[in-house]
Amino acid sequence: MAEDFDIAIVGCGIGGGALATVLARAGVSVLVLEKSTVYRDHVRGEWMAPWGVVELKTLGLYDTVRAAGGHHLSRHWSCDEDVAPEEAVATALDLTTLIPDIGGPLCIGHPQLCQLLIETAAAAGATVRRGVPDVRITLGHSPAIVYQHEQAEHRVTCRLIVGADGRGSQVRRDTGLELHRDPTHHLFAGMLVEGADGWPADTQAIGAENDVHFLAFPQGGGRVRLYLGYSSDQPRRLAGAQGPQAFLAAFRLHSVPGSEHLANARPAGPCNSYPNEDSWTDRPYADGVVLIGDAAGSNDPIIGQGLSITLRDVRQLRDALLGTRDWSGALFASYATERAERMRRLRFTASLISTLENEFGPAGRERRRRARARQMEDPSLLLPLMAAFIGPENIPAETFAAQTRERLFGPG
Repeated sequence: MAEDFDIAIVGCGIGGGALATVLARAGVSVLVLEKSTVYRDHVRGEWMAPWGVVELKTLGLYDTVRAAGGHHLSRHWSCDEDVAPEEAVATALDLTTLIPDIGGPLCIGHPQLCQLLIETAAAAGATVRRGVPDVRITLGHSPAIVYQHEQAEHRVTCRLIVGADGRGSQVRRDTGLELHRDPTHHLFAGMLVEGADGWPADTQAIGAENDVHFLAFPQGGGRVRLYLGYSSDQPRRLAGAQGPQAFLAAFRLHSVPGSEHLANARPAGPCNSYPNEDSWTDRPYADGVVLIGDAAGSNDPIIGQGLSITLRDVRQLRDALLGTRDWSGALFASYATERAERMRRLRFTASLISTLENEFGPAGRERRRRARARQMEDPSLLLPLMAAFIGPENIPAETFAAQTRERLFGPG
């Protein structure tokens, strides 16, 4: 069966669904190929930074996500074993003041958001095919895809293929674009819980205590997405049938007000653990193909930038494609340049947070104490950390340099 479209998007997670929607709304003929028939909880991508909410609004998708249950957080508690819980509450960061007219970070379940966006794409006029586990790509000036769907083989010709198929991107592999990776620094686990009604629904908490880094992001309705960072030399810490209970037990934290509401909650999804590192491509495009989202390289999830990065990619690509009819590879050079610098800055921020929050014992505890004192003396040392909230491009470039790391962590 022969088909022809302007664009074929492989993968319909957040990036594929958002891009298909905004292009279809603009009159572009779009085919979406998604391997899953049901979106599942993979324990990632449920916190959108305020700068990502700006992108969501720019794409015209904010009202749709809010109507589907998107939940804003307005307060941030910075917790630590050397900070009294009362102090964490008293010095809470007002997340609604970081970017004008943005009500703070936005939370929504990842499977729910994927389903919402694939439905929105179809409603906008995109042709959506689910249950497509494999594609064969022909590159060049007139790219093509061959795929199986409902026991029939389809051949698609198009002007451009978009790889939005995640970290293990088949499109990236078939295109021959190299993916670079930093060494794994630590392990990261997550689980959705329910029944945490006593936890304030507008408040996120992040910090370190004993041998864990912890994060809590309320989703509304007594549900909270919890994360734990821990040493990579404990790969079996949360393994097996007792893993969820061991995960919850780690949230009995002296430094967090009301942590018992988290520890006593009930698992509402899988408890998955994975290594934390950054990855990137030098050039996320080739002749007839461009990559977005995790397919183009991902930031260490410790700073929760995945959704925001992906939405920026979508907006950049939308603007480029709708601005001209010449979709040759040169069109994506500026996207590649901006993305490379964006990811470099976020990689620097993630590295600081990993060192600060995911290195434990007496040395790690002393490092955090010293860093807090230096940040109080010199607030400019907070700037690379604020990049995760207000966007890396809104922080001076010289902030993301070795001198900042030395000033924050060096001896003295």
